[in-house]
Amino acid sequence: MLVVKVGGSLYSLPDLPSRLCQLICHYEDPQWLIIPGGGPTADVVREFHRRHQLSDEVSHWLALRACALNGEFLRQLLARRSMPPRRNVSFPYPSLTEADQAGGVLDPWAFARADEGQLGCLPHCWNATSDSVAARVAGLLHARLVLAKSICLPAHATWDDAAQLGIVDPLFPSLVEATNLSVEVVNLRQTA
Repeated sequence: MLVVKVGGSLYSLPDLPSRLCQLICHYEDPQWLIIPGGGPTADVVREFHRRHQLSDEVSHWLALRACALNGEFLRQLLARRSMPPRRNVSFPYPSLTEADQAGGVLDPWAFARADEGQLGCLPHCWNATSDSVAARVAGLLHARLVLAKSICLPAHATWDDAAQLGIVDPLFPSLVEATNLSVEVVNLRQTA
């Protein structure tokens, strides 16, 4: 099982669908799932949070909605591309429907709603971004996690180092450690 988190900084790539297809094909896994990052859409929510003093919880749910919007954007992009065949992923939540992972792209808001109140569910704060959503999903599915980003992880950097550098969110290192996740960072801007 392969979970690919697509960083929002990649949405401006004109050949994003072909790069994602190449990335997924590289792993040759028939069970794959994409988690959309927040990017500029979530940055709007960050500005609303700052300007209007929204609570962390309200802002977190709005940011998840922004990621859901980005997920629909990715679905539309990928629908025009011949993606590798895939099998649907089976989640332990009956409220999470096949439509919530249509086209191989998970709706982060729907996932968080289904996961709410479960042991290990994410807190509602800016420390838990789409990186942590992807780690939570990968942990639940016992999957390999690939973080597709616009940056490389420095050699010998720990996940705590990566959080300090802003490459992943502050909660991410503890999720990786708690679930013993296999995680790889791929700079999708550097792939051909």
